Amino acid sequence: MSDAKKKCVDAPPEVKYTKILINNEWRDSVSGKTFPTVDPCTGAKICDVAEGDKADVDLAVAAAKKAFALGSDWRRMDASKRGRLLNKLADLIERDREYLAKLETLDNGKPYSDSYNADLDLTIKCYRYYAGFSDKIQGKTIPVDGDFFTYTRHEPVGIVGQIIPWNFPLLMQAWKLGPALTCGNVVILKPAEQTPLTALYVGSLLIEAGFPAGVVNIIPGYGPTAGAAISEHMEIDKVAFTGSTEVGHIIMQAAGKSNIKNITLEMGGKSPNIVFADADLDYAVEQAHFALFFNQGQCCCAGSRCFVEESIYDEFVKKSVARAKKRKVGDPLDPSVEQGPQVDKEQFDKILGLIESGKQEGAKLECGGNRHGDKGFFVEPTVFSAVKDNMRIAQEEIFGPVMQILKFKDINEVIERANTTSYGLAAAVYTRDIDKALTIANSVRAGTVWVNCYDIFCAQAPFGGFRMSGSGRELGEYGLQQYSEVKCVTIKLTQKNS
Repeated sequence: MSDAKKKCVDAPPEVKYTKILINNEWRDSVSGKTFPTVDPCTGAKICDVAEGDKADVDLAVAAAKKAFALGSDWRRMDASKRGRLLNKLADLIERDREYLAKLETLDNGKPYSDSYNADLDLTIKCYRYYAGFSDKIQGKTIPVDGDFFTYTRHEPVGIVGQIIPWNFPLLMQAWKLGPALTCGNVVILKPAEQTPLTALYVGSLLIEAGFPAGVVNIIPGYGPTAGAAISEHMEIDKVAFTGSTEVGHIIMQAAGKSNIKNITLEMGGKSPNIVFADADLDYAVEQAHFALFFNQGQCCCAGSRCFVEESIYDEFVKKSVARAKKRKVGDPLDPSVEQGPQVDKEQFDKILGLIESGKQEGAKLECGGNRHGDKGFFVEPTVFSAVKDNMRIAQEEIFGPVMQILKFKDINEVIERANTTSYGLAAAVYTRDIDKALTIANSVRAGTVWVNCYDIFCAQAPFGGFRMSGSGRELGEYGLQQYSEVKCVTIKLTQKNS
């Protein structure tokens, strides 16, 4: 680790932005209310943040409408310049990478090494990827019958509301802003109330990069107030949401009751992680550990149902327990720490409650199962074996460091059981047999399938879910489809072709 990085983890960062951003101006909420954002390591307040609600969303929509008006600087801007602005934003995030990583760790609790190496790296790459797409969003000419010339244009949807989660605040902001801005939309973005600080700092970088006033507006606040105002607003054309399936239901209903908004939803999962007996056992154990415990288990696509073939089951459990016991939990600013706290007390209590349900329903608690330490929201790395499909821990999304290991006999059985869920976000398979790998990949109902790996993300590859895990796709060229409308233009030709 460089001297700069060593210094960076020595002390918490200064918080620079706590107000609402509307029209490139920092302002208090209309109500004057604030809310606290909390350090999950201690439960202590970091600072107070302006609490936006419907009145602030209305002001943001007015600013966005002006920015999106015909003849505005944003609407007249060359597509290639939009790309240069996104690249400038990526440059500024890279410049402030250490500060942003430290701020993310303070507000979210994830290890600094994950913030700096994983989240910031993927964030920067996402903005650069979409910067390159800005002048490559093209329509087609269509050979229709008769004396007509027909072509399509891909136009921005308009005013986009974006609601991002607390588990990957910087990265989810990039997944939302990158494609929306490269397509020429304007945005009202609500960060999660648990983790607003890095989103607001990126707002300052958007101004520094040169984005016109009103193009991106950031409203910190709560879901039932600020989030609901975005979802229900008659002048917001689209909502993109990442978060729980429960809230996704509410947003979809609000979109239908208001102006039938275009929506993109990326929600929960209970992803099967399938290990066959012919897999490299030690490698599979380490990958399954990572698939579940990464980011304190707070991943929508976590490999939270680990199916292991019966002939290696006992050895797999033994090795997985040993690995979990070695996992270092503690201060996330310590570069040697693998696991920080859960994001808040609500998540902490939910996880401990589900652990208790696992014990009561007959799963075998192999390790963990308790609070770690005496302050903050730390949970011990926990492993259950002898898990059955009908147990709550095998059905509900725990969103914490709780591994469930289930036993299976053959490929047909595990495919059926893997698909016995209302979710369909991700899946993985570990095997040396390409036929097994392809059979699983083609048979499991999930938006992403990893073979002999887990949590491989890149800006070029789409991500999203089947069934109750969501609708639409983020990232890649597919992600652009969610932020553009296809217009068909047909022109009557007065001169007939000979």
